[in-house]
This record gives sequence, structure tokens and C-alpha cells, in this order.
Amino acid sequence: MSLDIYLKTKDIDGNEFEAFDYNITHNLGKMAGKAGLYEALWRPEEKGWKRAGDIIDILEAGLRDLKERPEYFKQFNPENGWGNYDGLVESVERYLENCRKYPSSMIEVSR
Repeated sequence: MSLDIYLKTKDIDGNEFEAFDYNITHNLGKMAGKAGLYEALWRPEEKGWKRAGDIIDILEAGLRDLKERPEYFKQFNPENGWGNYDGLVESVERYLENCRKYPSSMIEVSR
């Protein structure tokens, strides 16, 4: 099972398109939670976060924490080998990059 993340926006003609889509394993949920990222990644709607710009600060803070304390977070690597610290860091980096690029885009997640 996995989480699908989408950023949807409109082009200059008003046509909707997916500016970003990403898939991440649910096995990284605990690690994301320890970094303060769980709600921003898995459940943004529960916090009222609808647009990419709403979560930029959260992603920045969580990514900074992940990078400052890798050994702490690596202890939450899933035992089954599906997902790991490096994968979460990469995912958050890519998501943050696209949130900055498309801050008015709408966040959609599929769990």
C-alpha cells in the first residue's frame, strides 16, 4: 500500500493539469511523523491545507530536521525493507521543490 500525492493546477488557458505526482510507501509514515511531516504528506485536508503554499514551511522544517539528525530517523527504517530514510528525504525534497514552483496548486492525496 502506498500514498499518492498530486499537485493540480491550471495552465494559462485554464486547463487543469497535474504539476506533480509522487508515490511513497505507507511504511515511512512513522518516520514522517517523527519529523513533523505526517499531516502535511498524508492528511493535509484534516489541517485545512489545500494549496501547496500552505505546507511549504512544514516541509522545510521537517526536511531540515531529517537532514540534521539522520541517525535518529534511520532507526525508523521499515524492517521489511520497503522504504527508507533516503527515500523519504528525496520525496520531501522533490515535493518541496514543486510546492515552491506551484504554490497555488491544489493538493490531492490518495491513501
